[in-house]
Amino acid sequence: MDHICVCEAEGNKAWYKKPGHFHGTLDAFLKIIRNEGISSLWSGLPPTLVMAIPATVIYFTCYDQLSAILKSKLGENESRVPIVAGIVARFGAVTVISPLELIRTKMQSKKFSYKELHQFVIKKVSEDGWLSLWRGWAPTLLRDVPFSAMYWYNYEVLKKWLCAKYGLYEPTVMINFTSGALSGSFAAVVTLPFDVVKTQKQTQLWIYESQKISMPLHLSTWVIMKNIIAKSGFSGLFAGLIPRVIKVAPACAIMISTYEFGKTFFQKQNAQGQEY
Repeated sequence: MDHICVCEAEGNKAWYKKPGHFHGTLDAFLKIIRNEGISSLWSGLPPTLVMAIPATVIYFTCYDQLSAILKSKLGENESRVPIVAGIVARFGAVTVISPLELIRTKMQSKKFSYKELHQFVIKKVSEDGWLSLWRGWAPTLLRDVPFSAMYWYNYEVLKKWLCAKYGLYEPTVMINFTSGALSGSFAAVVTLPFDVVKTQKQTQLWIYESQKISMPLHLSTWVIMKNIIAKSGFSGLFAGLIPRVIKVAPACAIMISTYEFGKTFFQKQNAQGQEY
């Protein structure tokens, strides 16, 4: 689903070799598989895994620790806690992981060997400095920070509401799953324009090199948004909406329900261990 988001958001430049456009998510899947093979849907998997593990560790650990600190100072039912904790945790995770996300986007936009990718990184660092690896950091923050704030706030509200509705003291796996899916879907829709901008800024690198087009590489987020609106209308900011929601909703649901289950499991194990 990551690849469909890239294709939809980038005007279909990434995967379809011949001029043309995708007509929906299913059409994009079929054309990607037909032109590049089904294995191409998993290109960029290694950097995705390398990125996902530290990002998840940093993000969830920071969120939990900050939530505990804020709740001890502001109270258990303070509604600002998930918002503040979500914002700070995501800011740190995005900053640390941003170079890996740039590499992942490049691997998904075109087939590269690891040697070619290594040469690309060395060349960009030598030409533009280490900060070039954080290209797309600003729009990623504009997407992920409000996403995180909305996600955690809505997740906590939905979880409490569902527990109250069914008379439960502790949320079940299904309640966590449902709350994560709904809150993730809402946040994905609202922050999609910044995801489109992020993808465009990062893929400017390989577009410039592969097509030898003279184009500005340091456009601001707002300038890119204006260009998208001028070219495709306001709807252009929401290109790839369906595949993004299809990707984000189950991802958020699986992530949070698994995390909450694991946390509860180990809390019980620790409590039993302390008894003995």
